[in-house]
Amino acid sequence: MWIYDNVNVDYVLHVGEMETVQSKLNFFQEKISLEDPIYLETQLKAILNKKITSVNDLEEWLQEESELLDAIDEVVSGDYIAFQRYNDDKAIKERFERDQQVILPIVKKYKALFDKKFYDSPYRAELDPAKYHLLIRSRVNAIELFREENIALEMEEDKLQNEYFEITGSLTVLWNGEEKTLPQMKEHLQSSNRETREKAWKLLSQEVVKHEQRLNEIMSELITLRDQQAKNAGMKNYRDYMFKKYERFDYTAEDCFTFHKAVKKEVVPRVSKIQQKHQQELGLDDYRPWDTQAVPQGLEPLKPFKHSDELVEATIDVFQEVDPEFAQLLKDMKNQDLLDLDSRKAKSPGGFCSYLPITELSFIFMNASGTQDDVTTMVHEGGHSVHNLLMRQLPLSAYKSAPMESAELASMGMELLTIDKWERFYQDEKDLQRAMKEHIEGIISFFPWAMVVDRFQHWMYENPEHSIEERQQKFMELAKEYNYHYVNIEGLEDEIRAKWLMQLHIFEVPFYYIEYAIAQLGALQLWKAYHENPEETVNNYKKALSLGSSRTLPEVYEAAGIKFDFSKETIEELMMFAEEQLEKIEELND
Repeated sequence: MWIYDNVNVDYVLHVGEMETVQSKLNFFQEKISLEDPIYLETQLKAILNKKITSVNDLEEWLQEESELLDAIDEVVSGDYIAFQRYNDDKAIKERFERDQQVILPIVKKYKALFDKKFYDSPYRAELDPAKYHLLIRSRVNAIELFREENIALEMEEDKLQNEYFEITGSLTVLWNGEEKTLPQMKEHLQSSNRETREKAWKLLSQEVVKHEQRLNEIMSELITLRDQQAKNAGMKNYRDYMFKKYERFDYTAEDCFTFHKAVKKEVVPRVSKIQQKHQQELGLDDYRPWDTQAVPQGLEPLKPFKHSDELVEATIDVFQEVDPEFAQLLKDMKNQDLLDLDSRKAKSPGGFCSYLPITELSFIFMNASGTQDDVTTMVHEGGHSVHNLLMRQLPLSAYKSAPMESAELASMGMELLTIDKWERFYQDEKDLQRAMKEHIEGIISFFPWAMVVDRFQHWMYENPEHSIEERQQKFMELAKEYNYHYVNIEGLEDEIRAKWLMQLHIFEVPFYYIEYAIAQLGALQLWKAYHENPEETVNNYKKALSLGSSRTLPEVYEAAGIKFDFSKETIEELMMFAEEQLEKIEELND
């Protein structure tokens, strides 16, 4: 009797837990169950074993393959989103880990078999090259890179990444007796009271330093796993492996090094100039890290909204002014509960947009705390959502996965296409001008940090045997070279050397960061064109985004009416344009 009662109680609890979990998973569609790996393999084998006896069969096969992979991706993406939202939910974590440890290895194996089947088909030569050239190039590249032994290494990599998110997602500080997440502390870093922002900066930095050792150990383990993946694929180093994996056909590592040098020459002095002027506005004799985001005495940090609902409604209005289709998209996402915007404990840091291919809408995840940065993030991720919307008419899932250089053009371009419409967030014209000024200065100031993140990763994977101490030393060297020309960091070396640990890209998507800087140059070009012809620029923007991966990066940028170029000359030209816009804003405030 007791056994029966105990089993029954367990069962009731289990059902209750599942109901709670299901309410957290109802934002996506499960067209295919991933509970049974054998069933999944049956579905994948059916595609693999299908006979192809003509070029029409081959095209139909590509479509069926795409539909099945979309169904799988919907569930995997949904589980990923859910885990980022609820790090502490055991059942959701189990689903996510099942995907990482069981499902994705199976899918990766069959994707490789699909690539080979496609490559070996005699009817591949009969495909329309205008339509399929880039798809063929992509699949040949995948065949050359795939090694079955890397699947197990990628599973270990996933485990370490999960641990990273569990640690960083749980970070909190005690502020005036109240537990606060790191994103919730942003407003205090902008305080006009220097003691307040210094206290906030040190609390945040020291909380990261507490976990520095384990986070560095995770990075060391990741580097070892990643270096082995590269060696298994016959590559010189993991950097070269990732360039091939990201299909960076249009630029090289050497081009990145040239970019680094150009930013050092053209941008770093401009950032120092911005910081010097800011120091004067603050009336300080010494400019410290906790001063860089501060507002002058007599001003309060910008508060564009109080609640996330206000953020959503205002963003919809802003998008409406650019293009009604963009506004309708956000309305649809809101109505289908595809927005999770508020910061809370046990939620991962950062923000992202993830596409759900069966639902045919995107999910926006972020950690809003009522700052202007939240407006930028919302508009940015909204740009990704628009990109996904415009790509969904493409026939194959492979073409709906845009290169990151054009994906970030969509998001950063949206920031600047909307910037003069942010009055919806601010009733006071001076607040609007402040927001625009902060954003443009933020763009200029971003480039040096992007170079640090990129150069740091080049160094790490070119020298995989380095120690934690050598890594810390290298980061400090780069940070001083690019980011701390003007800011005094004396006595804060421990905190500064840990700064990179919160850059999740380095842990989760290595080498995914230079794209932000490349795309930011494209976005500045878009903004420049928008000043001259708004309607044509928006039409070109939409045309470019609708191409997805069906055209090369230079062709996508050309469709947008801009150049795929990050030369010193282009950087200088665009920095001068940005400075001109800052001068116009300052004139309005005089």
